[in-house]
Amino acid sequence: MNTSIAIIGLGYVGFPLAVEFGKQYPTLGFDIDIDRINELQKGIDRTNEVSENQLASSKYLKFSSRKEDLSDYQVFIVTVPTPIDHFKKPDLSPLMKASEMIGKSLKKGDIVIYESTVYPGCTEEDCVPVLEKFSGLKYNQDFYCGYSPERINPGDKVNTLTNIKKVTSGSTPEIADIVDNLYRSIIFAGTHKASSIKVAEASKAIENAQRDVNISFVNELALIFDKMGIDTTEVLEAAATKWNFLNFKPGLVGGHCIGVDPYYLLHKSESLGYYPQVILSGRRVNDNMGIFVANKLVKLLIRKGHKVEGSKTLMLGITFKENCPDIRNSRVVDIYRELIDFGMEVDVYDPWANPKEVYREHGIKLISDLANSYQAIVLTVAHQEFLHLDYKTLKAPTGILFDIKAILDRTLVDARL
Repeated sequence: MNTSIAIIGLGYVGFPLAVEFGKQYPTLGFDIDIDRINELQKGIDRTNEVSENQLASSKYLKFSSRKEDLSDYQVFIVTVPTPIDHFKKPDLSPLMKASEMIGKSLKKGDIVIYESTVYPGCTEEDCVPVLEKFSGLKYNQDFYCGYSPERINPGDKVNTLTNIKKVTSGSTPEIADIVDNLYRSIIFAGTHKASSIKVAEASKAIENAQRDVNISFVNELALIFDKMGIDTTEVLEAAATKWNFLNFKPGLVGGHCIGVDPYYLLHKSESLGYYPQVILSGRRVNDNMGIFVANKLVKLLIRKGHKVEGSKTLMLGITFKENCPDIRNSRVVDIYRELIDFGMEVDVYDPWANPKEVYREHGIKLISDLANSYQAIVLTVAHQEFLHLDYKTLKAPTGILFDIKAILDRTLVDARL
């Protein structure tokens, strides 16, 4: 109980972490979003990651948006977003602002642990100088750092924070032990202590880059098999009968990790004069899947004699994954914008997404009720609610049902990815 912890950023990563630490240590959940703080103080979690009972059990947890409150804490854990900009370059501005804010509250002996996804070297080469500048303290002499990459899987109620093994690291061997023991006290699955902060940073970068490359492979297969008139899902089901086949599914690759993290690794690699081929080609394939889906839908409409311009279209789902309200970096938006460019009238329905957030982020107004007789329906997200819709009523007699998630009965759909 001697350790006090401040979690900076209360999104999908920071909030569950604050709740777990708050069960054992004096913990401050800090966020600059005052509305978020007000909601959490009332026991409301818009991310649906933590239940009311779990929050109530975190008896040492407090919330604040006041920067002055940070000075009362010894360990700072940074869980702010690390997105990419319009040029697909790392946007470190949230991370730098958080580091500046912490630097102004930093005291001798304090530890700053970063969980935000970054490229190898970012903690010590980019964040530490900011901490030193605004604290007036010396790194590894007056204060210390650690890195423990987040492994949160939004919407997953099985692989939760405490059930996923945690990679830890510290800026000195002694600090590495302290950071490891701190996380070990809340992570039931245990920890893996990396030999350095850079190794821990790199481990996070390649976790998602590996998935990205594997998904890009099956996405490319989907593009090839589409030209051959072969159903990709049937091919994968057949191939999966081999014991060592890696059964990845084709689809849209969005979210806060897989669709973003490879660009951080690319950025660092290119700054060192090496231009990756496999990672970059995988990103190109995955980034263009939304355009492929939209164009295939248009071709299907034309084949059935529909006029594309003005066609009434329904898109089911806008979150980046199923049964989760997270819309960060959703590639469903790519399909929407392409269909709008074709002059189609597009309704978007998603019972999981927050309509205000969707409109603020993407300028898209969600519909609250489904109409009938759509010329085209695109099932983009595998929400459980979409398994039981009356598609025969929703779809016009000669309409198109495109199931890009391949979750519906094959006999019901006109096409799937």
